[in-house]
Amino acid sequence: MEKTLSSQQVYNGRAVKLRVDTVQKPSGKTTTREIVEHSDCVAVVVLDSKDRVVLVRQYRKAVGKTLLEIPAGGIDPGEQPINCVRRELQEEIGYLPNKIDRLGGFYSAPGYCTEYLHLYLATHLVPSRQVAEDTEEIEVVRVPLSQIPDLIASGEICDAKSVAGLLRVISLGLKGS
Repeated sequence: MEKTLSSQQVYNGRAVKLRVDTVQKPSGKTTTREIVEHSDCVAVVVLDSKDRVVLVRQYRKAVGKTLLEIPAGGIDPGEQPINCVRRELQEEIGYLPNKIDRLGGFYSAPGYCTEYLHLYLATHLVPSRQVAEDTEEIEVVRVPLSQIPDLIASGEICDAKSVAGLLRVISLGLKGS
């Protein structure tokens, strides 16, 4: 374990905060750690009744590319993760799930970021209207579950939350409804 000697917030933005911690390592050496503070999020594998994965294609400025991803989003203060799943799916894909199963979770980048992603499977979909302000920038894409390994292998699906979530569903042999 490292002992925190001091902590200084150097940036406070809308989505993230950045702090620099001065720490003492077990060896006694003193060093610094730059830590991005990010709220917890949900990541959702959505399967329709035809065993198609409902994905979103959207531009990501940080990497300068349009990515094919599972729906995800930040948990609002005081919001329960399962309620965030419902809100995010209505906002991003225009569906509400009648069945939501928790599949675990994971840290997105524990070397420098506090973000924890709660992973869910959503099925038994009911159409709803998209309510997010930026839905024109999101393309909803349906892909047969059987094609997902090839899309991951080819790099078409390349973000960590999507790869982890989709491989989890495949490893469990889960299907839509």
